[in-house]
Amino acid sequence: MKERLYPYVIFLPREKKEKVLEAIFGSKVAVDILKYSIKQGIGEKIFQKDLIAKLGYSNKTIIECLKSLVELGVLTERMEKIEAAGRIVWLKYYTLTDLGRWFALLLVEEESLTREEKAEIARDAFQSYTKWIKELFEEMGISWENFSNTRRRKKQN
Repeated sequence: MKERLYPYVIFLPREKKEKVLEAIFGSKVAVDILKYSIKQGIGEKIFQKDLIAKLGYSNKTIIECLKSLVELGVLTERMEKIEAAGRIVWLKYYTLTDLGRWFALLLVEEESLTREEKAEIARDAFQSYTKWIKELFEEMGISWENFSNTRRRKKQN
């Protein structure tokens, strides 16, 4: 299911951003999972057993939170076939969705991002916002070309 995302700018106080996110998710476990995804790399696979080992929550708590994050569209659940001890085993793993990446990026300290990462975030935000505006215009029956031409004419005057 592909949901339409609306890009909002969220200003969070630096000292309280985790608490704000905890209130949104209703659990510190979710925030810790997002932090874990940042530490290992935003595009990397997240395995339940690693979360249990690193975060110290019970298996049940981790499973419930993962289910909730999948339902919210923050994570995607997938399966991977591996060979272990001469047997084929299916492992469930999770990855951040686009929405999940934006929530995870709210937890990143700007100073810890490279110039390239900042450029990628800015490019993604600009593309998402531009796409959203274009779709909004189409829904309202306003031609994107007319808007672009109007803006150019106003600048020339």
